[in-house]
Amino acid sequence: MGELSVKHLLGIKYLHEKDIQLIFETADHFKEVINRSIKKVPSLRDITIANIFFENSTRTKLSFELAEKRLSADVLNFSAAQSSLKKGETLIDTVNNILSMKVDMVVMRHPNPGAGIFLSKHVSAVIINAGDGAHEHPTQALLDSYSIREKLGDVSGKNVVIVGDILHSRVALSNIFALKLQGANVKVCGPKTLIPKHIESLGVKVETNLEKALQWCDVANMLRVQNERMDISYFPTTREYTQQYGVNRGILDKLDKEIVIMHPGPINRGVEITSDVADSDQSIILNQVENGVAIRMAVIYLLASKIK
Repeated sequence: MGELSVKHLLGIKYLHEKDIQLIFETADHFKEVINRSIKKVPSLRDITIANIFFENSTRTKLSFELAEKRLSADVLNFSAAQSSLKKGETLIDTVNNILSMKVDMVVMRHPNPGAGIFLSKHVSAVIINAGDGAHEHPTQALLDSYSIREKLGDVSGKNVVIVGDILHSRVALSNIFALKLQGANVKVCGPKTLIPKHIESLGVKVETNLEKALQWCDVANMLRVQNERMDISYFPTTREYTQQYGVNRGILDKLDKEIVIMHPGPINRGVEITSDVADSDQSIILNQVENGVAIRMAVIYLLASKIK
C-alpha cells in the first residue's frame, strides 16, 4: 500500500495524480467490503473522529459517518447550530475543546472558504475538508471521478461538462482540479452570470449552449442552482433557467450518442434535471452515493496512517 503525499485532505488542489489513483485503488478494496454481509473492518478501532458541521448537510454527513463506522472508528458528531459558537466562541476554541477529548481526526464543513486550511495550521489533528464555502469539496470530486472511472473504465481523455451554477459551486472547482489532474477534457456550461470570470485559466472551456455541450461530452455533471448562496438574481426566473439549462428526456434523445448523467445532489427535480433523466439507465447518481462511502473510507483510512 502506498502513502498519500498530504497529511490533510484540504482540497484537490494539493493532491498529485498518484494520490488520486491510490485513493481509488483503496476504495476498490473497500467497495468489496461494503458489499459483504459483514460490512465492517477493524482497521481504525483506536481512532476517534469528530464530524464538525457548521453548515447543514444530510448526505455528506451521513456518508462520512457511515464510512467511519464501517472502519470501526469512534465517532463524535457536532452540529454548530446548537453549539457555543452561537455564544461567540471562536472556531479554534471550539475545535480545541473537541480535541481535548483526544480526537485524532476532524471532518469539517464550514461556510468560510479556507476554514480547513486555517484549522490545519492551528490544531494537531488530521483535517478532512467536507466543504468550505464556495471553495472546495474534495471527497465529492473524488467520488465523482471514481464513478466515471467505474462506468467508462478511465477518466483520462474523457470529455466532461459541468452544467449549472459554476460560480457558487465548490463541487465544480474540486471537480475541475480532479478531472484535469487525471487528463480529462473539461467544459463548463451555464448562464454567463453563473460562470466565474477567469475560469479558462484553470484549463477549461466555456460553452453557453447546452445542446452543443451535451453533443460534445461523454459525461454531464448537473449541478443544482445554489439559491442559498445568492444575494442577487443571476437569471430572470427558474422556469427560464430550466428551459435553457435543464436536461430532460427529449434533449437526450436528440443526441446522436448516449451520455452519462451525474448529479452531486440534492436534486431539484424538474429544474436542472427531470425525473425521467435522473432515474434513467444513463444516470449514475445512485452509484455516486454508494461510491461516496467507499471513497470516504479510503481517504480516512489513508490519512489515519498520518496520525502521530
